[in-house]
Amino acid sequence: MNIGNQIKALRLKKSVTQEAMAEHFGITAQAVSKWECGTSVPDIALLPELSAYFGVTIDALFALDDETRMERIQNMIWDEQFLNPAAVENERAFLLEKARREPENGRPHELLADMEVKLIQEHQGRAAEYAKEALRRNPNQVEAHSLLVQAMEGRCWDWGYTNHTALIRYYEDFMAKNPTNWHGVMWLFDQLIDDYRFDEAEKWLNVFAEIDTSFRVPMYRGVLQWHRGNKQEAYRIWEALCQQYPERWNLPDIIADYLARDGRYDESVKWYRKALEVAKPPRYVDPIVSIAQILELQGDYAGAIAAREEELEIYKTEWNFTEGETADAVRRDIERLKKRL
Repeated sequence: MNIGNQIKALRLKKSVTQEAMAEHFGITAQAVSKWECGTSVPDIALLPELSAYFGVTIDALFALDDETRMERIQNMIWDEQFLNPAAVENERAFLLEKARREPENGRPHELLADMEVKLIQEHQGRAAEYAKEALRRNPNQVEAHSLLVQAMEGRCWDWGYTNHTALIRYYEDFMAKNPTNWHGVMWLFDQLIDDYRFDEAEKWLNVFAEIDTSFRVPMYRGVLQWHRGNKQEAYRIWEALCQQYPERWNLPDIIADYLARDGRYDESVKWYRKALEVAKPPRYVDPIVSIAQILELQGDYAGAIAAREEELEIYKTEWNFTEGETADAVRRDIERLKKRL
C-alpha cells in the first residue's frame, strides 16, 4: 500500500503535471513530488478533495490489495459499534466482485455473511429500544411485547416460529454432500437437540463417531444424556473426559454451561474458572462473560464488574487490543453495572 505511487499513477492517467496539480490544491509542486516519492503523505483533510480530483474513492487512493482490504473489512465488523451505510455498500460491492472473479474462494461470502449479521444485530438493538419506548409510553401496547421478544431473541411459545426445521434440512443436505465434515454434523446435532429430536440426534451421533475420534463424540453423548433427562450420567461422562483430556478448556466450559442452565450457579462458576485455568493464551473470554452474567443474576454487581474488567485485561494482555467495539461494549456494560451498585 503506497499512496504516493497511486497519486503518481492517477496524475499521469489524468495527464496533468505536478505543477498543475499543485496549483489546483494551492500547494507547492515540491509537496506533490514528496508525496509521489514517499517522503511525505497528504494531510488527511485533503483525501476527499484528492478522491474527487481523480474521480476515485478514497480507498482507491491507497490502492489496497485484496487481502489487506478484506482484513480491514473484518476489523470494521469487529471494531465498530455501528457500520457506516456507505462503507457497507462499498465493501459489499467489492466482496461480490471478488467472489465473482474467484469462484473457488469462500472468504468473500463469509465476510458478506459476517457483515450482514452485524447489521442484523444493529437492527435488533434499535428494534428493542423502539419496542421498550413504546411500552414505556403505553404498557398496554400489546404487540410491542412480541416485537421486543423477537428483537432480543427471547423465548416464544409458538413452535412454528421457533423450530429449526429449515436449518436442519440444510445441514442434512450439507452432510450428504460433505459426509466427512465434522463441523457440519456438530451443527446439525445441536439443532436436533434444541428441537427435542433426540432419536435423530443419536443417529447422527453414530455418524459423527465414524468421522471423528476426538473428545467431541463422547462430549456430545453427554449432551444427549442430559437432554434425555439422565443428568448424572452426563455429568459422569464429562468429568471422565476432563480427566482424559485435561488440556481441553471447552470440556469444563460445557459442564459449566449445563450447570448454569440447571440453576446451579455456584458450581457453574467453579467450572468456568476451571476452563479459564486450563485454557492457554490467548484465551477465549466465553467463561468470564458467563461468570459476569451469573454474578449479576445473583445480585453481586461488584463481582460482575470485576469479571468484566478481567475480560478487558485478557483482551489487553493476551489479544493485544484495548480499543474497538469489542472492548467498548464491555466498558459500556461496566458503566451499566456501576449504576446498580
